[in-house]
Parts: sequence; structure tokens; C-alpha cells
Amino acid sequence: MAKHLVIVESPAKGRTIEKYLGKDYQVLASYGHVRDLPKSKLGVDVEHGFAPQYVVPTKAKKAVTALKKAAESAETVYLATDYDREGEAIAWHVAEAMSLGKSTVKGQRSKVHRITFHEITKSAIQDAVAHPRELDLDLINAQQARRVLDRLVGYTLSPFLWRKVMKGLSAGRVQSVAVRLVVEREREIKAFTAEEYWTIEALLAAGGEEFTAGLAEYAGQKLDKLSIRTETKAREIETALAGAAYTVRSIETSEKQKRPSPPFTTSTLQQQASHRLHFSAKQTMKLAQDLYEAGHITYMRTDSMNLANEALTAIRSLVEKGFGKDYLPAEAIRYKTRSKGAQEAHEAIRPTDVTVTPERISTETEKHQKLYRLIWQRAVACQMVPARLKAQTVLIEAGSQAVFKATGNVVTFDGYMRVWPTAREDTILPTLAERQVVDFKSLTTEQHFTEPPARYSEATLVKALEERGIGRPSTYAPTLSTIQDRGYVQLLERRFHPTEVGETVITILTEHFPNIVDYDFTAQMEENLDHVAEGTTDWTKLLAEFWTPFEKTVEAKTESVKKVDMTEELDRKCPKSGHTLLIRHGRFGKFIACSGFPDCRYTEQIVQKTGVQCPECGQGELVAKRTRKGKTFWGCERYPDCKHATWKDPRKQAADESTEPKSGDTVPTE
Repeated sequence: MAKHLVIVESPAKGRTIEKYLGKDYQVLASYGHVRDLPKSKLGVDVEHGFAPQYVVPTKAKKAVTALKKAAESAETVYLATDYDREGEAIAWHVAEAMSLGKSTVKGQRSKVHRITFHEITKSAIQDAVAHPRELDLDLINAQQARRVLDRLVGYTLSPFLWRKVMKGLSAGRVQSVAVRLVVEREREIKAFTAEEYWTIEALLAAGGEEFTAGLAEYAGQKLDKLSIRTETKAREIETALAGAAYTVRSIETSEKQKRPSPPFTTSTLQQQASHRLHFSAKQTMKLAQDLYEAGHITYMRTDSMNLANEALTAIRSLVEKGFGKDYLPAEAIRYKTRSKGAQEAHEAIRPTDVTVTPERISTETEKHQKLYRLIWQRAVACQMVPARLKAQTVLIEAGSQAVFKATGNVVTFDGYMRVWPTAREDTILPTLAERQVVDFKSLTTEQHFTEPPARYSEATLVKALEERGIGRPSTYAPTLSTIQDRGYVQLLERRFHPTEVGETVITILTEHFPNIVDYDFTAQMEENLDHVAEGTTDWTKLLAEFWTPFEKTVEAKTESVKKVDMTEELDRKCPKSGHTLLIRHGRFGKFIACSGFPDCRYTEQIVQKTGVQCPECGQGELVAKRTRKGKTFWGCERYPDCKHATWKDPRKQAADESTEPKSGDTVPTE
């Protein structure tokens, strides 16, 4: 019988830890949270200090029973859950569910200890066991405050939305702000008016080498992007330049440096995995969790750019041995974390053993290896010298009225780019001298239009949330999943589009509950939760300051706000009851229903046709459909006779997207 019991969240993490501890240790999993607020009611006593009414969910009872039994015979119990607020809260809930909670409070002797580590390696685990601590009640209260706050918002605003918009809707504190970002970007796009402008480019040559130069000045005026607004003006300049001699006025050469990016935080890992690997935020975090639990990388939920001294030494040694002294800076590079509330004591995401290169690592799947490669490259590159570039700017006079500008950019030393390749092409200009006459080949006059701001991708939405101080490392991926699951946004060709329901909800919340979707208010609340974690703010007072005015506002708005009618009448009758048919909104978009509901439950799917013939059977037309999770795909209308399906909108070009549905989101049978 083992003397010591170690409790972790997942069996995979437990198996890795068990390798580093002797036979006197038994490692068991709690399988995540073992207590939570009840789903059937608010579960918060707002009259008595916002006391949460925790319950043990049915799915967690088996694990709790097993943990209790193992703890009875153990001399020591180590709570080894994750190294953040959520992990601290899970440890506390485990202790409470096992009826050991009171004996773990600071200042009391107990056989129950809290141990933490930011990497699952032999030295880290053994050091953690040798230096246990007590549970951090400040971190626990910060997590409780967040959980209760989100419950107060969700369970109070959701019924309001049911009454005023439609049943099945819900509101969330951070999620609603994310939807607002998507909605406001869509409104910017719709309000955008494209402006016409023209560019003039000269194809020139010197010594037999051709190069291009863009018109930069005309008639004594420097030109910006929108200076030439009409074809008439462009043709006028083109005519004026006919027969002009092209002479080099000046050549400016400079040396530039391009510095490496810091090591990964949670948000930058999600952004780069999206950009380079086309992984969703949710997928990235699942893969990173697997790599962490297998002992390959440090803890993946962090907003710190800090690297431990031991890690810096190991990376610098690898750079010197693998690439040479020319690639090694004189001193280790230390990065200052900029995000609010970042924990400097934590580390950035890095390999636990940098000598295990991407080629040597053994991972569960190819996707795990790709993500490990990304993390390894970023960690190594951040400790390498900058890349050096030679930049040239050449001004060329065309007659007496115009000046063209040509630029060249050449990487003279790759530096960190040896490990972290960047998509770029050198622009090499021919050897030129001042007052040299160059050969004129042709002029290209081209029309352009300004473009609206781009819709958010997962990467840019995470970046926008982080820049505004909204959410924390553990919330980004769940937030992006939730706003899609609720049907407020759709991810089409890797870009977020708000649904009509999403726009309606944000309109109502912005008008009647501005604080809930206010960027600054939400960011300030995150900062207040950080203060709770630091022990400088009482969590119940924080909740009281929010709840008292919020509750009154909800009561007043429930009485005064009129219901939004989102139904549309059709000019045809229900074939079953004869009542008028309506277009209604559901979680996954519009559908046709009978106005006689609930007496008549007739419904009909609205088919969104594309006008594109199925490439597989050549007979049917491709139509938009949805998976059970609400994700849009396009399939043949002749299903099940033809089973062709694609994630790519057939009406658009998306060369970087796979044309087949990805694993983990199976196309449903109908």
C-alpha cells in the first residue's frame, strides 16, 4: 500500500508524474473539477456574502469516492493540480469534497499539502514534493469571484434575453464583449465606402537587369496612397512622362536589424498556431495540454515572457553548439511582459528539454509534433542574434516633373531567422550610381480601391481581447468556442461573421446594459480579480459593488424593454394546419415554422443555395449546411446519393483551406 497519495486532474498527467516518483507514491486523477455550481438554479446566496452553493456533479462522484478511499490509508496527500488560479481552485475543491478542506487552511498542520510545478520533469516533481506549501486562499477566492460573477451575469441576463428576443439565448461577461468586437467590425465593413485611387509604376533597367519603381512625387508634390484619385489624372501624368529620361537622383543605403520575437505566451501561441498551422484556438490548447502532460513543454496557460535561468543556459548552449558563436548574443535576452496582471514568477511556454529537437521527439500525432516544433523554434530563436538586412532607397527623376522610388531589401545575415523562418523575398536592385541614366521599359497605370477592415480571425480576435485587457490565458479558447456554440457568430473561411441573432443581442445589451459589453469596464473587472488574487481586494465586496446596481437595472429593464419581433411572415400556409408560415430564428440560424405552434409543430429547413454545381456528381447543386455543433459546411443537395462535402465556400477562393472536413467535426448524416 502506497504511503503517499498524489492527486492530479488527468490520468495522462498522472502517468507522467508516476514515472518520477517511487513505489511509495500513488497518483490518482480527479478528472477536472469535482465541485461546481448547480445547473438548475443560480446557486449563489446573494443575501449572505455571495456564498456559492457547490455540488458534486454526478460524473465526478465516482472519482471523489476513489480519492476518499485512497486518502484514508495515505500518510500524506499531495494536491498536484495545475499551476494557476483554476488549478488552485480544483485543489481546494478536491480537499473540500474529501472532507479535508478545513485542515488545509494556512497556519494549520495537516497531512494534505499543495505542490506546484510549471513543467513535468523529474527534477521539477521531486523538488515540488520536497517543498510543499499550503493552499493559497487568495488565488482560490479570485477563481471563486470569477465563477460567481459569471454565474450572476449569465443566470440573470439570459432569462431577460429569452423574454425580449427568443428562448435559448444566453449572455456571458467575457463572451458578450467578444461578440461585440465581431459585430462592430461587421458594421464597420458595411459602412465602409471604397475610394478609388491609381498607381503608376515604371519598369526600368540598368546593366541588363530590370527593376520597378513607383511614382513618389509629381509637380513638386509628394504623393501618398490616395493622391491620384481618377483615371483622368493618371493618364494625364502618363502622357506628361512620355519620352522622359530617367536619371538616378540619390541612393541611400542603410543596415537594419530584425529582432526575434519573445517566447510564447498562451495568446501568441494561439495566434501563431492559427497563422502558420491553421489550428483553432481550442485545438491548439488541447494539443499543448497533451504535450505538457507528457512532459514535453512547460505549462501552457501563461501570460509571462520570462524564461528560467536554467532554460536560458540550455538554449544558449544549443545555439552555440548547433549554429556557432556568430548566432549567439553576448548575453541572454530577457523579455519584459507587457500584459496586465501577468505572473512574472511563471514562465513562458518552452520545451522542457531544448536538446530534444522536433526531429527527435516522440509525439502522439503529427499535429502534436507540428505544435512542438513551433514552440521549440520560437524558444530557441528568442535567444539568437537579430537578422541583418541591407536596405536601399533609390530616387529616380523622370524628366523635370516626376520622381520615382525603388526599394531593395536583402538579408545579409539570417540570425534568428535560421530557426524561425519568415516568409519574405529579397528585393535586389542592380548596381546604380548617382546621375546614372537608366533605361526606360514601360509604365504601368493601375486602378485600385481602398478595402474595408478585415473580419476577425481566431488569431486576431484573441489579440484584440488581450490588447484590451479582456480575459486571461485560460479564457481565450473557451470564449471563442462558446460564441460559436451559442450561434452568435459563424467562422466562415477562417473569419468570424456575426449572425442576425448575435447582432440583435449586442444591440440590446449595448443599449440597456452598456457596462456588460463595455471594453474598459470588462478590463477593469479583470484587473479587480487580479487584485483579489494578490490579496488586496475582498472578493465579496467586489461582487457586491457589481451586483447591487446590476440587479436593479435588470429589474427595471425587464419591465420597460419591449420584445424584439424577429419573425417574418411568408405568403404561404402550413400544409398541415393551414396557419401562416413564419421564418423564425434558432440556435443554428433561420428555419420555417408554423404560426400555430405549439398545436402544430411543422418546421422546414431553409436551404441556402450557392448556384455552384457539385464537382463530384455533376448533377446536384452545392448548398450550405451545418454540423451538429453549428459549424457551416457545403454539401451536395443530392445527399445521401452524393456525399460530397467541403469546408470551403464554393463561391469564393480560399487556397489556404483544406477542401475536406477536418477530424473532430464530423459531417452529420441526415
